[in-house]
Amino acid sequence: MKLKYIPMILLGTSLTGMTSCNDFLDVVPESSITPETFFGAEADLAAYSINLYNFTSIGNGSYGISVFGYDNATDNQAATGYSSRWVPGEWKVGSSVTSSDWDFANIRHCNYFFDKVLPKYEAKSITGSDANIRHYIGEMYVLRAYNYFNMLQNIGDCPIVETALPDVEETLIEASKRRPRNKVARFILDDLSKAIDLLQESGPGGKNRVTKDVAYLLRSRVALYEATWEKYHAGTAFVPGGQGWPGSDSEGYNAQTEIQYFLQEAMKSAKVVGDKLVNNLVENTDAPEGMNAAFASLNPYYTMFCDQDMNGYSEVLMWKAFNESKSVTHNIQMQLENNGGGSGYTRGLVNAYLMRNGLPIYAAGSGYDPEWEKQGVKATLQDRDSRIQQFTKKDGDIDDYNADGTFNEINLSWTVKGNSETRMVTGYAIKKGKHYDSYMQTLHHKGTSGSIVFRGTEALLNYMEASYELNGNIDNTAANYWRALRRRAKVDEDFNKTIAATNMTEEAKGDFGAYSHGQLIDATLYNIRRERRCEFIAEGMRWADLKRWRACDQVKNYIIEGMRYWGSVYEGTWTNAAGENLAIVSVEDGKGNMSSESISGVYIRPYQISKVNNSAFNGYNFISAHYLNPLPQIVFRQTASGDQTDLNTSVIYQNPGWPKVAGEGPTN
Repeated sequence: MKLKYIPMILLGTSLTGMTSCNDFLDVVPESSITPETFFGAEADLAAYSINLYNFTSIGNGSYGISVFGYDNATDNQAATGYSSRWVPGEWKVGSSVTSSDWDFANIRHCNYFFDKVLPKYEAKSITGSDANIRHYIGEMYVLRAYNYFNMLQNIGDCPIVETALPDVEETLIEASKRRPRNKVARFILDDLSKAIDLLQESGPGGKNRVTKDVAYLLRSRVALYEATWEKYHAGTAFVPGGQGWPGSDSEGYNAQTEIQYFLQEAMKSAKVVGDKLVNNLVENTDAPEGMNAAFASLNPYYTMFCDQDMNGYSEVLMWKAFNESKSVTHNIQMQLENNGGGSGYTRGLVNAYLMRNGLPIYAAGSGYDPEWEKQGVKATLQDRDSRIQQFTKKDGDIDDYNADGTFNEINLSWTVKGNSETRMVTGYAIKKGKHYDSYMQTLHHKGTSGSIVFRGTEALLNYMEASYELNGNIDNTAANYWRALRRRAKVDEDFNKTIAATNMTEEAKGDFGAYSHGQLIDATLYNIRRERRCEFIAEGMRWADLKRWRACDQVKNYIIEGMRYWGSVYEGTWTNAAGENLAIVSVEDGKGNMSSESISGVYIRPYQISKVNNSAFNGYNFISAHYLNPLPQIVFRQTASGDQTDLNTSVIYQNPGWPKVAGEGPTN
């Protein structure tokens, strides 16, 4: 048999040498286990499943701001360098499976588990608590669903594989055939339904492991994603049977039926979690600082994102724990201490936040004064939604504490100094996740603040959106959810007041989500999307939302902007020890660190600081092929017929607009 087919679907079956990452639960399986002796006890199942946990979270030993920077390369956040997703032609087809999205490793491990465990469970040959055994089987259904959902978001149509396949060429090639994305999404929902039947409300490992509510929340996320993807990409090559769709069999796809089904499922699953939380959201005390030196004055809504123990927060359904004694730490707190972590909120995001009276900043009677931008970040954010105030570093905010009890203030000069890991890219620096413990802040890799994996608040937003997309109105449940979120954000609860004052042309200036398929959406749907954008600030949800909304068609020469520098209180005040200005304009040779007022205007434009090797100087541009990632060339070669030189004979098709040859970019 040809072992070169292994990267496609099949991966090694040996469990020898398997070790636990200990990120979620301190369970270490034996290093010498074999398939014949394993899976005989409850502890075996627990150890196997924990080793497959690959949920998005802060990474061990990571530099930069990790999970809080996952919204970079969107209209919400910007890194020091631009992403090729916004530069047509620079994103190329890869050559190998390595680091591609055609990766069935974890799915294959899940299938191997089911192949071995389900017969043993039916035969009652696994020792231990029946409830716990069922729970761990449920975990594996969640893990398979999670990995399939990642693939669905990245590449769309996927093979559906439910068993660990043998290394037989013909079998592997047949199993590699892609299925329509709606079938994949339905398969994922089915897995999550199975998980819900098996999981406990609070199982072994508590909130450090998967629970029933995690499965409900993920199920609502998947259903909403697929429903809105199919609605807004309808009739295109990105849905089964659409014009130019590369598949050959849409398997009876009916858009209206599928969209309705997924919206209904999103509502049902979201409501289970949402109803538990709507009257039990974590309190926002609206304190200027989320913490203080003695940790005696805490704002729970702030500390929920940086606490070392997140078990007590109602919204946290699952979180990742860190422990220095077990050498499980990160570097996030050092980056969040006094610099920008190589990221920054965009002016478009900041301007989306309402005034506390519920009005957009441009609306008559809002109270917002554009002159505040000249006075600095703190002044710009005054009287605004508490979320942008809480999670943005501002003039006068506490940076770190000294041994004598005094403290240093945030140093906004990091806007023009530092490297790709430390710079405040836009001047609006991320504060979400910053803990005030000096030990974590001053030492590399000593961070032990937790990392939220699933936050139940998403269920409220998923329900609000799904219900409006399905029924075209705000039902009582959605209205109740929406008022609760606004109340916690210290914004007037009357969302109808906001809707009436919304000018979509104004909103479109800084929000890609104001559009779907190149057209402005209605003000009610927009404000539901706005609420989602504002609640999930720096939580890594934005790119997935933009893709499913088809919200990038209109992006052409879009310039990312940050805070006002020219003509503000900051101009000329950031100096070094010798009194020399740290802000340098040198666009042509790439030696500057500030965009030119004569070229870019008064706001920081991070991608107009230098013209050197900078294809994004004139702004973001988007082509539709970038809604999905390309499959690598090796996938087509491995599944081609004959001597495998003709890639077009492969049983696998490429994603719309992408070629099959490595090193080539897409057509539109």
